[in-house]
Amino acid sequence: MGLVAGEPGRGTFVRHQAGYDGPEPSRALPVPRVADLSFNQPLAHGQADRLRLALRALSSSGEIESLLRQHPPGGRPHDRAVVATYLLDRAIDAAPADVVLTGGTQQALDCVLRALTRPGDVLAVDALSYPGIRLLASQHGLELAPVPVTPTGPDLGALERLCRVRRVRAIYAIPTVHNPLGWVLDREQRLRLAATARAHDCVIIEDGTYAFLEAAPPPPLRTLAPERTCYVAGLSKNVATGLRFGFAVVPARHVAAVTRSLRAASWGVPGLVVALATGWIADGTVARLERDRREDAAARQDIARAALAGMDLTAHPVSYSVWLGLEPHQRPDHVAALLAREGILVSTADAFATGPSRPRALRLALGTPPLDGLGPALRRLRCAIEAIPP
Repeated sequence: MGLVAGEPGRGTFVRHQAGYDGPEPSRALPVPRVADLSFNQPLAHGQADRLRLALRALSSSGEIESLLRQHPPGGRPHDRAVVATYLLDRAIDAAPADVVLTGGTQQALDCVLRALTRPGDVLAVDALSYPGIRLLASQHGLELAPVPVTPTGPDLGALERLCRVRRVRAIYAIPTVHNPLGWVLDREQRLRLAATARAHDCVIIEDGTYAFLEAAPPPPLRTLAPERTCYVAGLSKNVATGLRFGFAVVPARHVAAVTRSLRAASWGVPGLVVALATGWIADGTVARLERDRREDAAARQDIARAALAGMDLTAHPVSYSVWLGLEPHQRPDHVAALLAREGILVSTADAFATGPSRPRALRLALGTPPLDGLGPALRRLRCAIEAIPP
């Protein structure tokens, strides 16, 4: 068909006429675009105005000259302190010295893996997980060990068996609003995962990218096992994908190694980005945007449940993603190509699979289309899928 392509480590995606170029608004389709459901780029009304005001405030502040100087790798102490205070709302009590500022969550993951693993190490990961972890594992020569998933989380019995028979160096987990399946592990599951990591001396890498969507989650793994957990997150989904600001909270004994890996990769985060991000954290803008995002995500889930009622859906009720199971006769790559001809971009399960099993499913990202356009796009998607003959 020529409309989709597969690439090791990235999965199946709709093809640009000249090759895949990522989540670009200009990506060509055979018909006018209806909706991009392949990538979440949520934006709140008025965010551009907030950015203008913040930039004006920075331009007239006494700190403007300092933004032209090189900041220390990992961030200045007072910037780290702002993030540490922000994390208290996530039940993470971290010393500012244990916070390493990065250029987004992906860089935080990269720096942690670069510092704490070696080529050939085994990384335990959910059988369906964030696609970026596959890319990083490939870059660092790590062996991914997929852990089977259940409707409520990873199969922790399977994880325990894996750790008994293999030397697992690290466990990558998304315990709060999982990407792509939306689960939230309860306290008992988190304690069991932490106990497994302790018993086998594994590092835990906890991804909190979407954790802000769960208003009252159980304690983070970082809080339950602080001596071995690296918590990574950023402002891509709660503020803006273009604000490449993230952080890693790491055990004190690993701070120097993670900071060295950051210095090797990019030295640090641009001062202007840090000033914008920490300013918005300190003045409450990020907290307000997170509340707005929760309301927006809940509204989008309501729209999705109504438009796709009766279909095989898996989702957190306050999230920006839906996992849509397909019928046995519906090949995900063919469905993605069909939807592309309808002007709708989607991701297939290939992008999220960390092992050989490839479920017949699509991941629908709900955060990018305008709210009033989401329902019509999903109804069009449903009609196209249901018209596929057995």
